Amino acid sequence: DLIFSNATLQWANGPDRVFAELMRVLRPGGLLMFSSFGPDTLMELRAAWAAADAHAHVSPFLDMHDVGDALLRARFADPVMDVERMTLTYADVMQLMREIKVIGAGNANVARPRGLLGRRRLAEVCAAYEQFRDADGRLPVSYEVVHGHAWGGTQQRVGDETRVSI
Repeated sequence: DLIFSNATLQWANGPDRVFAELMRVLRPGGLLMFSSFGPDTLMELRAAWAAADAHAHVSPFLDMHDVGDALLRARFADPVMDVERMTLTYADVMQLMREIKVIGAGNANVARPRGLLGRRRLAEVCAAYEQFRDADGRLPVSYEVVHGHAWGGTQQRVGDETRVSI
């Protein structure tokens, strides 16, 4: 009847397989509700890492329009997408990185570097992040929270045809 997913879709390798499976287990007329993160999430951290090296250190996040399109491809009915932007602040970038590590939200990017980081590169990231320090002396981190919901369609897929009850 209801599937609720909070901050998990960004860990999947693309939403198509996830939404196909959710559509499979959701009863016709059931409700899917979820939240995830959009591409502006951790944009300051992504920019600071880009100043230090060319590797992917922050996981990519899908745009809400791409998530909505994936819902339609999976045959969900009446999808609604919305985005909420929020900013948290930290005294230093190391505090932010420690919190990311503690909650288990590390870099899931397949192309991420696998070796040790090194003090010099970490210092470069910290220095690059300083450009974002605000008037209160705090470092911001942006979150783009994507909210969505959609209904399980009442159509049935049988072989290569779609059947809709009249």
